[in-house]
Amino acid sequence: MTRRGAGRAVHILGYAVSVAVVLGLWEYLSRRAITPLLFPSPLSTLRVAIGLAAKGQLQADLFASLGRILAGFALGSVLGVAGGVLMGAFRPVRLFFEPYLQFLRFLPALAWIPAVMLWVGTGEVAKIVLLAYTTVFIVALNTMVGVTRVPRNQVRAARSFGATRAHIFFLVTIPATVSYMLTGMRLAMGNCFMTLVAAELVASDSGLGYLIFSSRQWMQTELAFIGIFALGVLGLIADQAFQAASGWLFWRYDGGSLGRTTQ
Repeated sequence: MTRRGAGRAVHILGYAVSVAVVLGLWEYLSRRAITPLLFPSPLSTLRVAIGLAAKGQLQADLFASLGRILAGFALGSVLGVAGGVLMGAFRPVRLFFEPYLQFLRFLPALAWIPAVMLWVGTGEVAKIVLLAYTTVFIVALNTMVGVTRVPRNQVRAARSFGATRAHIFFLVTIPATVSYMLTGMRLAMGNCFMTLVAAELVASDSGLGYLIFSSRQWMQTELAFIGIFALGVLGLIADQAFQAASGWLFWRYDGGSLGRTTQ
């Protein structure tokens, strides 16, 4: 076995041990619980999940949530990239809009639910608007920072070869900002998943958020566990897919490190 293969095997083994320990602890705590109804065991949760999947309800809720996340994330990312580029490239635009950017990015989407319900109703548009809202400011801020941090030497070198402003913008500024854009999008995707549960409180009858909250009404804690687990797994898959796609499409701009967050 090669060193790379051995490292991958150790990585997978570490994940497997971690999952086994958590499941064992979960089973132990469920047996110690005074009321199993409030803290069901892994096997009980699995049985309910299999029943939901057999009826098609779990798949329907999963795809409903995924569709809302993709729509809100795409809309927010497009608006965020456009706004971030404009604010970074044109100082008057930045001076005008940056106070609103800094103000609104600290307001959670949950605070806007009553207003959104009044403005656009309680249908799918409301949920997508809330998810786009939680995406746009993170993407815009990261993109703006990327545009303002383009190395001056690259700009001077382009000018020395006779590049126009348009050439510098499309051939120097935008490529140098791609990694910032993708980092902002990756962070914003996490916000989308965290906001989904709140967004699906708006008169929903489907989705993982609806599944989680309906568990309280029917006193079925297993439903809450299933929704939480499915949402986490979906987020994990979405993050890995985003990293793989961004690395494949934009590897030339950042040596394959695009989309990785830094602390």
